[in-house]
Amino acid sequence: MERNDSLLNDFSQNEQLPIRLVAPGFGHLPPEAASHYGSAHRLSYYFFLFVWEGATQFGVDLEQVEVGPRELVFSLPHQIRQLPPTLHGSAYYKLGFQDDCLARLPRQYPFLLNPLNQAKVRFAPPAAARLRAVFELLMGLLSTPDTAPELLLAHLNSLLTEIDTAYFAACGKPMDDKLTKYLGFKVFVENNLTEHPTIGRIAEELALSTDSLYQLVKQYSGLSPKEFVTSRLILEAQRRLYYHQRTSVKELAFELGFNDPDYFSRLFKKATGKTVAGFFQDLSRP
Repeated sequence: MERNDSLLNDFSQNEQLPIRLVAPGFGHLPPEAASHYGSAHRLSYYFFLFVWEGATQFGVDLEQVEVGPRELVFSLPHQIRQLPPTLHGSAYYKLGFQDDCLARLPRQYPFLLNPLNQAKVRFAPPAAARLRAVFELLMGLLSTPDTAPELLLAHLNSLLTEIDTAYFAACGKPMDDKLTKYLGFKVFVENNLTEHPTIGRIAEELALSTDSLYQLVKQYSGLSPKEFVTSRLILEAQRRLYYHQRTSVKELAFELGFNDPDYFSRLFKKATGKTVAGFFQDLSRP
């Protein structure tokens, strides 16, 4: 199960930015090079798949997402990305770029934290046409490796702004103070995950009461804050099992901040319906 994830370091299409775009007839690696990277691995970069015509499937964190015309699916660093053997459709765009690109852009894009737990974005026809036009412009710029980074970044900013707008518009939940607080909750959990922060500590960090934090997280995730943290820990366990082929239950528990491996094992089975060993065996099957 190949998980080498140095694609953008090895095959960036720009001399100064770690970025790569693939579309029909553009940017595909030779078969012998592509086979080295595999179709599934833990990402170290941001990845987007936009389907203009046709349909395909896309795996994010071991779950399959159906992607149809005028739809985009994205995955983030540390997630497990799984591409199908072939992409079905006559027009699609795959884009990957590292944090180095994001750090040079003029604004933040809240959708990249996926606050609504919706990795797929559907676009109205006019917005989809604009998105495709930006992809085409990027393709033209990336056809020569010495393109000025400023030109690429300007179009990348337009692309991410378009996606950010559609992400929140489709869910009918524009950015407001409550959603900003929820984003703060998600960021704090990510940054302190293996420390198992208490709900009281998180609430204090966000300047909220525990009741307000509960209502906030329940509204946007459908889970209580404790359930959210536990769910995120189990997801991280699944990712690490996928990424590291020989991790013992004890080692995995300690890596994730659990002092009691038996408790971790019970929690994992309750959440996934499988033991850690059973989950790993399923991953190892061809």
